[in-house]
Amino acid sequence: MNELKATADFKQRIIQAAKDIGIDKIGFASAEPFNHLEDSLREQKAAGHTTGFEHPVIEDRIYPERIFNKPKTIIAIALAYPSQLKDPLPQEKDKRRGFFSRASWGTDYHHVLRDRMNRLVEVIQDEYADANFKPMVDTGELMDVVTAQRAGLGFIGRNGLLITEEFGSYVYLGEIITDIEFETDEEVAFGCGDCYRCIDACPTDALLGDGRMNGRRCLSYQTQTKGYMPAEYRRKITHVIYGCDICQIVCPYNQGKNFHIHPEMEPEPEAVQPLLKPMLTMTNREFKEQFGEMAGSWRGKKPLQRNAIIALANFRDQTALPQLIEVLEEDPRPMIRGTAAWAIGQIQRYYNEAMVECVADQLAKETDPETIAEMETALETLRNKRLPRDQR
Repeated sequence: MNELKATADFKQRIIQAAKDIGIDKIGFASAEPFNHLEDSLREQKAAGHTTGFEHPVIEDRIYPERIFNKPKTIIAIALAYPSQLKDPLPQEKDKRRGFFSRASWGTDYHHVLRDRMNRLVEVIQDEYADANFKPMVDTGELMDVVTAQRAGLGFIGRNGLLITEEFGSYVYLGEIITDIEFETDEEVAFGCGDCYRCIDACPTDALLGDGRMNGRRCLSYQTQTKGYMPAEYRRKITHVIYGCDICQIVCPYNQGKNFHIHPEMEPEPEAVQPLLKPMLTMTNREFKEQFGEMAGSWRGKKPLQRNAIIALANFRDQTALPQLIEVLEEDPRPMIRGTAAWAIGQIQRYYNEAMVECVADQLAKETDPETIAEMETALETLRNKRLPRDQR
């Protein structure tokens, strides 16, 4: 097959078509290897900074020719998402709510981006019927922020996110590898200067300061794990039950950025600010009905229920104690029972013999080592509580 080369006029037509389709930014990058990243990726893996959510083969992430036959261009796109709820729900003392990070609002962005990219591919194929394409979102091999930076959509900030001039870092990214050669766009210069606000604000010191991070310390990662959340992170998630926005909220480029462009990305307040207590005992069907369309549901019900328990503990929600005791005694999953025990220890204000006996009785039935350790810690916490003033 002859090599395919797009004219400057056709490139402009594609840029306009992207706008008509509902793509907020588009850029064109060469499909040359990203081999300048190889040493850094290997260092990060050796240091234990990777999460396991990344594509496992480093070579596939940096050499497009390994995953596509004769790649010429990577077309990068960005869609802006909202940063503020139009009608936020209030926090009520006996009806505490959790919070989903902004990137998980609305319909799962993977579906939205794939729809936009497939429609763009169809437009290009009208002119180049023999061309080949591989669209990807963040589950593909390539690194979205790196391809977007090369394509001129923005620059990678100190927090590792792509920062665009128009929308800040509140953008979803996708890319399409093709064997059509387009004229490439210029990269955007690094724009953080001497600003370290995201580094200073990160509560777990996950950001390394050069655009890389220790992914395992990131609160977003911690909310997505399936086992016990390490104790050092529990208070730090506050009432956020999925993701983390802190490094975006403090970024100067994000101040005043709040775009409600795409109807699919409009958040349902009851979904992104869910009542926490009902989450503890919700069925799989209820979970799918409330959260199934959101990106934040991809890990399933159990991590979000665990996080809801932790959020209730962080609120010190006394009204949740009866339900937490029910979870402690009746939930079939050891990790959820153990997290409930920890939460009871955090919420209970004063020494209460009945509460001590309740946790001790459940501890006697446990066989899972991690759950036993959690309940022993909770029991010690409860036993060390002070008596109410009128009983001293």
